[in-house]
Amino acid sequence: MTRNTLIRTLAAIGLAGGVAFSATAAADYPEQDIRLIIPYGPGGATDIIFRLISQEAEQHLGESIVPVNMAGAGATLGSRNVKDARPDGYTLLGSHDTIALSKLAGTVDYSYDAFEPIALLTQTINIPAAHANHPVQSADEIADYVRENPGQVRFSMIPSSTDHFFWVQFFDEAGIDMADVRLVGYPDTGEQVSALLAEEIDFAMFNLPSGGAFFEDGTFRPLGVAHPERLDGLPDVPTLREMGIEMDHSTSRGIFAPKGTPQEVLDTVAEAYGQALENEQVRSRIENEFGSVVRFLAGDDYQAFLDDNEAALSAAAENIDFQN
Repeated sequence: MTRNTLIRTLAAIGLAGGVAFSATAAADYPEQDIRLIIPYGPGGATDIIFRLISQEAEQHLGESIVPVNMAGAGATLGSRNVKDARPDGYTLLGSHDTIALSKLAGTVDYSYDAFEPIALLTQTINIPAAHANHPVQSADEIADYVRENPGQVRFSMIPSSTDHFFWVQFFDEAGIDMADVRLVGYPDTGEQVSALLAEEIDFAMFNLPSGGAFFEDGTFRPLGVAHPERLDGLPDVPTLREMGIEMDHSTSRGIFAPKGTPQEVLDTVAEAYGQALENEQVRSRIENEFGSVVRFLAGDDYQAFLDDNEAALSAAAENIDFQN
């Protein structure tokens, strides 16, 4: 046997061994705690919903799912961490539309295709809000308020995230000139809550997971619901469409893994989260307490959803100046 033949033979044996190890590891998965990276700070809708469902999903996996908040860089610090992690199923990402929006905004050079999609879990209905002392009582009054106070009205957002996209779409539908508003960036929902509590800003986009308690105690005022129908949790708050603002807006949350994660691992995680969403108590909290709808999609169905989602966001973002 020549030296080159020996090297090729040893390389082939090594490759086969690696494949066998990978298959064995996938078959035994999971054997340790799983880190679920949440690219936002604690207390926001993304954090609350993923923690709720993951607590139930880990019962079906036999190992703990440990949520890790990793806010920063417009929600891309966490996604980068997962993108570059070992594809062994022990580091996952719980995120949403912001993955595609970050690429559209030029913040990063990757989108959904940098990950293995595992499953769509929920869609959360978004709600424009003001602090209790604000003179605006409903979303259809915002345009007049801006016209009366050009350049002075402050809207909070997380740069390149869903609420940034929400406000730009809202301005377009409500006839508000972007030049007349001030978009104020914050790193996460928790800081937006603090800013609205301090009345440092006029308006923020929340939903029932992040703003429900404040709506209930009267600290914040929900100004409308970006959904075709009123929410059970806010039956007296009209939809934006009822007020003549023709838009719906939700946040679609799902689980992702690093590229190259074995299919067996993806299927195992998807099955656990699917079983978690069959729990009636979990579903009830998601739908009634958190103003969201359960929508479970895995495999090719989730990939098709992401393809359609990115195409729609790309088309809508053509006229958005994400640097404003």
